[in-house]
Amino acid sequence: MLNTGSDSAEPTQEELRRLVNSVIWPGFHGTTLPSWLRKVLGEGLAGVVYFSQNIDPDSPGQIAKLSAEVRAAHPLAVIGVDEEGGGVSRLQAKRGSLVPGAALLGRLDDVELSEAAGRTLGRLCREAGINLNLAPVADVNTNPLNPVIGVRSFGADTALVGRHTVAVLRGIQALGVGACVKHFPGHGDTVTDSHLGLPRLDLKPEVLKAQHLPPFQQAIEAGVQAVMTAHIVVPGLGDPAQSETPATLNPAAGELLRSLGFRGLQITDALDMGAIRATVGSGLGAVQALLAGADLLCLGNPANAGSKSEEAEYLEVFDAVLAAAQNGQLPREVLETASGRVMAFARWSTQAMEAAADTRGGAVEQDWAARIVNAFSLSEPPSEPGEISRTTNELEELAKKLAWPTGTELHFLDARRGHNMAAGPSGNFFAAALSEHYQLRRSSLDQLSSTPGAVVVLADALQPGSEQLEALTQLAKKAPKAICINAGMAPGVQLPLSTVNCFDSSRITARAVAALLSGSVPGR
Repeated sequence: MLNTGSDSAEPTQEELRRLVNSVIWPGFHGTTLPSWLRKVLGEGLAGVVYFSQNIDPDSPGQIAKLSAEVRAAHPLAVIGVDEEGGGVSRLQAKRGSLVPGAALLGRLDDVELSEAAGRTLGRLCREAGINLNLAPVADVNTNPLNPVIGVRSFGADTALVGRHTVAVLRGIQALGVGACVKHFPGHGDTVTDSHLGLPRLDLKPEVLKAQHLPPFQQAIEAGVQAVMTAHIVVPGLGDPAQSETPATLNPAAGELLRSLGFRGLQITDALDMGAIRATVGSGLGAVQALLAGADLLCLGNPANAGSKSEEAEYLEVFDAVLAAAQNGQLPREVLETASGRVMAFARWSTQAMEAAADTRGGAVEQDWAARIVNAFSLSEPPSEPGEISRTTNELEELAKKLAWPTGTELHFLDARRGHNMAAGPSGNFFAAALSEHYQLRRSSLDQLSSTPGAVVVLADALQPGSEQLEALTQLAKKAPKAICINAGMAPGVQLPLSTVNCFDSSRITARAVAALLSGSVPGR
């Protein structure tokens, strides 16, 4: 926090610049610390956020060394990462997460297992020198058409989401790493991806309070260190003008969060996302977010398409906040309060790291494959006209119906349409896992012969009317015995192919699916 020696003394320009820096949290390119970033860390920058481009899995200790570089420039830096497990991983992005995602944990509904997953995430962060994990997701996924939350949520039941949110955050924080629940006040009933546009949460206040706020309330009562706000419009939250702005920029959303008893770190979702960039822009968005109660301005991933250079992104926000502080639009007290909370978290993390006795957090895999297969299901197409699809969770039946002999030539089609913006680009872990059992041949629908033999297609968005569902329909005409691996939510529609719903795209899930297709049930 700014120290001027007097509550009424005006800060010097150097002090004001340090104060502005202390609430800014950028991302960057590369696996070493850029010179510009080293400089501004020395000038009081809050810290950095890691993305997959900052991690080199082929260089043991690289990320811990990078964190040491950051802390050499700023000993109390906040170093963060999105390490949710499942399909959203930075530390294991290139080879795939060995921690199952939230939807699988919710389907298993074992809070001890969820806490173990949290401890593993905390251990991964701790060993990398990271002190804040932007996880878990506390959104209740009540809209099956949600394009950005989906399997990142523990489920559609408020109580279930609440208990597993608490379990995972406790596991993370047991390792001395702060957890950050997201995306307040709830991103689960939206149909727009806030990376690309501005979603609306068209719910009555009483529905929001009953369905979507409880997991955040439970997390706050459990001692969560940080909460990330959502770039969503919540009609009726605040006065008419406020309620048409994203929650991150809406003072009423900040007031609502604090009314739940939260005294920790309020973090913005990335300011480079379409919901902010395409409306007010990152610079003005940063000023409005601080006025709305934010403490830490997450700038986002400079590797995303359309992003400015990392330094230009930082300067846009820094210049806007500095100008607003100089012209009186942004009161000094607002900046000092935000900066004080950032420093309070940094001090908490130092003490928590020292106090955490168990730095192992359990084995990384913990025989996850044997556990998560119990959450899979098989949806079968009707065998006769007029019948409805049948779904089974019986693993032995599932393996028996699906099995191909090891070594079979397997045509592999990927029907997915790019990567989820929250997850970022990653490898095809299903193809890699299947290659351990079969002679894999990557194909397209056009390349298949009239008698293609064994065929598997990978999908993750099979909602009614989707391109992927249409692709399955066309494939069924050519290869009716093909099998679909669905890494997304199980759709509430009749599917044209036998489909394994695995609710996740992590490496550990891909391995479990591949084992089932080869006729074995992991752990049995």
